[in-house]
Amino acid sequence: MASPTPAPDLEAILDALDPEQRAVASAPRGPMCVLAGAGTGKTRAITHRIAYAVHAGVFAPTQVLAVTFTARAAGEMRSRLRLLGVEGAQARTFHAAALRQLHYFWPHAIGGGAPQVLGQKAPVVAEALGRLRIDVDRTVLRDVAAEIEWAKLSMLTAESYPAAARAARREPPGMDPSAMAKVIDAYEVAKSDRGVIDFEDVLLLTVGILEDRADIAAAVRRQYRSFVVDEYQDVSALQQRLLDAWVGERDDVCVVGDPSQTIYSFTGASDRFLLGFTDRFPGATTVELVRNYRSTPQILAVANQVIAGPTARGHRPLRLIAANPAGPVPTIRDYPDDAAEADAVAAAIRDRIAAGTAPAEIAILVRTNGQTEALEAALADAGVPYLVRGGERFFSRAEVRQAMVLLRGAARTDDGTEPLADLVGAVLSGAGWSAEPPGVRGAARERWESLDAIVALAADTATERPGARLAEFVTDLEERAAAQHAPAAAGVTLASLHAAKGLEWDHVHLVGCSEGLVPISLADTPAAIDEERRLLYVGITRARQTLSISYALGRSGSRGGRRLSRFLLGLGDRVDAPTVAGGAATPAPARRRRSRTRRPPEPCRHCQAPLDTAAARTLGRCESCPSTADPTLVAALKEWRTARATGDKVPAYVVLTDVMVLALAERLPSNDEELLEIPGIAERKLAAYGADILQVLADHDAAD
Repeated sequence: MASPTPAPDLEAILDALDPEQRAVASAPRGPMCVLAGAGTGKTRAITHRIAYAVHAGVFAPTQVLAVTFTARAAGEMRSRLRLLGVEGAQARTFHAAALRQLHYFWPHAIGGGAPQVLGQKAPVVAEALGRLRIDVDRTVLRDVAAEIEWAKLSMLTAESYPAAARAARREPPGMDPSAMAKVIDAYEVAKSDRGVIDFEDVLLLTVGILEDRADIAAAVRRQYRSFVVDEYQDVSALQQRLLDAWVGERDDVCVVGDPSQTIYSFTGASDRFLLGFTDRFPGATTVELVRNYRSTPQILAVANQVIAGPTARGHRPLRLIAANPAGPVPTIRDYPDDAAEADAVAAAIRDRIAAGTAPAEIAILVRTNGQTEALEAALADAGVPYLVRGGERFFSRAEVRQAMVLLRGAARTDDGTEPLADLVGAVLSGAGWSAEPPGVRGAARERWESLDAIVALAADTATERPGARLAEFVTDLEERAAAQHAPAAAGVTLASLHAAKGLEWDHVHLVGCSEGLVPISLADTPAAIDEERRLLYVGITRARQTLSISYALGRSGSRGGRRLSRFLLGLGDRVDAPTVAGGAATPAPARRRRSRTRRPPEPCRHCQAPLDTAAARTLGRCESCPSTADPTLVAALKEWRTARATGDKVPAYVVLTDVMVLALAERLPSNDEELLEIPGIAERKLAAYGADILQVLADHDAAD
C-alpha cells in the first residue's frame, strides 16, 4: 500500500517572510489591499499568498488568476510559483488573459473564429487620416495612435471623447479634440472594413461578452475563484471593468500597488482604483509593505524626503524603512554645461568599471530622450559600452537620420556667410525643429528634442571651433554615429525614467535634475507636477548601493541660469553636497576646459597666412606648408592608435584622427595643458588617452 503524500509544511511557506509579508500570505481569503513600497518584496508576498492558499486547500491552482502589466513580470511570477510547488496557476498580463478567453468563447458567443489582432495601429491610423484628407508625418502618426489608445482605455467613444479630452486637458497632436474625434471614428470604420481588431478591442470585446452572456460569465467565474492584481496603481478604466466582470459579486481579490509609483497617467492609468479599493470592499484588509530590501538607508532617506513633499492629492505616501546596511551618501553635483556633466558621469563610470564593477550593474537615467546624445558621445569617448533601453540609440532615430541627410545636402551649398548654428537650425526647421519647443507631449516632443540636441551641438562646435563649416560639422556627426556602436551585450544602461520602472541597478546616475527637466516644462498643472515628483522617486528607488544626482547650470557656451529641481531642494542633510541659497549644490571643482570665448584663429606658424580649414587649425599651419614631424614618431603614434582602437573596439579615428596624429608629432606637447592646446583634444580625449600619448612622445624623445 502506497504511503500517503506528506502534508505541505504551511509554516515553511511563511518562514521566509517578514511580518508584513506574512500578513499578506497567511490570509488568502477575502478582499485585500497591499500597499507595497519600492523594493519591499511584493512579488514574494503575493506568490507566497497563492502558494499558501493552494497548499492549504483553500483554492486549486487552476482556480487562481494573477494578472500584471508585463510579460516579464508574469513570467517571473510563474517561475516563483513553480519553485513553491504550485503548478497550474495562471499568471498573465491583462491582454494575454483576455485574448485567451476571447478566442475560447468567440465561437459560442459570436460564431466562427475571433478576428485577427493588429500588430500595429499605424497603417490603419494612416488610412483613417487619409480618408479625412489629413496629412501628417510619421511622428504625429504615432502620437495619434497613442491618443486613440488613451481614449479606448478610458472607455470613450468618438462622441464622448471631445468633452473628456478637454476636461483632462489633453492636447491631441496637431488638431483640436473635435477633429480628433472624427479621426477616432474614421479609425474604427477603417479597422472594421479590414476585419481586424486592436489590443484595446481585445479587452472591450471580452468585457462585452462577459456582460452580455451570463452563461459565459458564470463559466469564467467557476474557473477562477481567486484573483491577484499586481501594479494595481496602473490599471485603466477598461482594465478595471474587465476585472469587475471576472470577479462578479465575489470578494476573493487581492490588489497590490503603490500610489507613489503612478507614472503612466498619460496612457490612461489611474491610481483611483487602488486608493478607492476599501470603499468598494469595506471589509478589506489593508497591509503596508515598507521594509525595503533593495537600497541603502542613505538612498531611502533621499527617496522618502522627495516623495513626502507637498502634493495635490493629499494621500499619505509610504515611508520606506531600510533592511540593508549603510552605504555611501548620495551626491548632488552641478556642472557648467551639459557636455561637462556628460564627461564627468562617463569618467566616473569608466573608473568604476576599471575597479571591477560589471557595466550591467550601472545605469544612467534621464527625463527625456533628447538628453542621451551628449551622454552617448561621452560614454563612447570614454570607451564605456552602453545600451539604450526603451528607445533607439540617438543616431538610429528616424528624425536624426533624416536630419543628417538634410545637413549633408545643405553642406554642398554652404558659402560660409551664415553662422553654423543658425544654418543648422534653418536646415532642420524643414524637419520640424523650431526655436521654441512644441507645447505637446509624446513622439512630436521627442522628435523636437532630438533635433534640438543637434542644433545645440552645432552651437557648441561653433563656440569651440570658430570658423567651422557645415561640412565639418556633418563629418563630426558621422564620426559620432560610427563611434557609438559599442558592444551592448554587457553595457551600461542608458534609459528614461519611465523605461526604468520595474528595474534596479547597483549604481544609478540621475542626470539632468534641473527645473524644466525635472519637473518637465510641460507639467503645468498640480496633478502633472505630482506625477513628475513620483517619476523622480521611481528613479531614486532604482539604486541599490550608490546614487549620483547631477545637473548642468546651462548649455555649452551659455551663461547658465538653470536651477536644481524643486524636488531636491533642502536635501543638504541627506546628500554629500552642501546646499546654498536657492538650493543649488556647491559647484564641483573646476575642470580644465578650453576657453569658450571667441577669439580670432591663430595664423600659420610658418607663413602667417590665415588658417581657413579645420585641418589647418589643428596643425597650426597651412596644409601646403612643410611638416616638421619625424616620420618615425608618426608611425609610433599610429601603431599605438591602432592597438588602442582594437582594444576599445572603436574605429581608429575615434582615438585620434590622422590630422591629430600629425599635429602631435609636430607640436610635441609634454604635458596635459599643452595637449589641450591642440584642437580636437578636449577633456574626454585627455582623460582617456592623454597619459598614453605623452608616454609615446616621451619614449620617442628618449630614443632620439
